[in-house]
Amino acid sequence: MPSLPDIAQADAAELAREATAHGQGLHAPSPDANRDAFFEFLLRIGDTTLILGHRDSEWCGHSPVLEEDIALANMALDLIGQTQLWLGLAAEVEGKGRTADDLAYLRDAWDFRNLLLVERPNGDFGHTLMRHFLFDIYHLALLQALATSSDRRVAEIAAKVGREVAYHVERTSNLIVRLGDGTDESHRRMQVALDALWPYVGEMFIADEKDEAVAAVGIAPNSASLRAAWEKTVRDVLAEATLTVPESKFAHKGGKRGIHTEHLGYILADMQFLQRAYPGASW
Repeated sequence: MPSLPDIAQADAAELAREATAHGQGLHAPSPDANRDAFFEFLLRIGDTTLILGHRDSEWCGHSPVLEEDIALANMALDLIGQTQLWLGLAAEVEGKGRTADDLAYLRDAWDFRNLLLVERPNGDFGHTLMRHFLFDIYHLALLQALATSSDRRVAEIAAKVGREVAYHVERTSNLIVRLGDGTDESHRRMQVALDALWPYVGEMFIADEKDEAVAAVGIAPNSASLRAAWEKTVRDVLAEATLTVPESKFAHKGGKRGIHTEHLGYILADMQFLQRAYPGASW
């Protein structure tokens, strides 16, 4: 197995403590200068983990083997838990009295800021694993960078969820190798999944003015700066899996600005039904 990024929980937590000790992250950004960009940045992370968590949950009771059914359900819970933290902070930064639940269940598709990659249909199990693997490597690199964020709350959340995402990376990387370098049929399916999803990875590294604003004040890294490490890890794993990396540089984009595929609407219709039909309902 190729070397994977190192973001063990202890390391990430230590980075967050060091950032705080050196005076970073003690204050929220100036509302006038950065509130909108900060809010948008938090939505982009929280919406992405929310939608991928929902996609994972769709496999509950349908996975090919019991162990995978349980694993995907656990990963869905991890991602929904992370969403609670990111959207909770987004609501705090917005300052309009909304909660994480309000942001998750009471926004329409054009208000969501998730990556297009995670709203892609589950497809067969190969597509689901490949989508998770491509995102997990990026997610881990992003959290490692966020552990030194100039905003203490962001650094603490990144440190807190780092162990979960490190497990996601280990699991999906192992499965990509086993299935890619497995039977002729499993290899074929994983290559089809890689070819189909590759045009959606570029959006992770495309920065707009919102990304640049939070990067300028040290809240988050420059998106493009994460690509080199992501490429190396992804290509190493895919090489061991005997899969061929597509040559295309084309990148679908728009999710981070609220321009989505038709698939997001179906996800929200399912995910938001209860709260929309019975506003304020609770157990």
